[in-house]
Amino acid sequence: MPMTSREMLQRLRANGFVEINSNGSHRKLRNLETGRQVIVPVHAKDLKKGTEQQILKDAGLCD
Repeated sequence: MPMTSREMLQRLRANGFVEINSNGSHRKLRNLETGRQVIVPVHAKDLKKGTEQQILKDAGLCD
């Protein structure tokens, strides 16, 4: 089941990411320990599967 943007932001924050910037409908988060940075689109719809997987991969939260 696809994640919403809100669920993705919660998961990232639970794993040490903090919001460093907001531009329109996108949020930029960075993990200060690992230095990894991700951008999450915040739209009314669920995230597409590929977008969700890429964000998690960039964050280092999946293989």
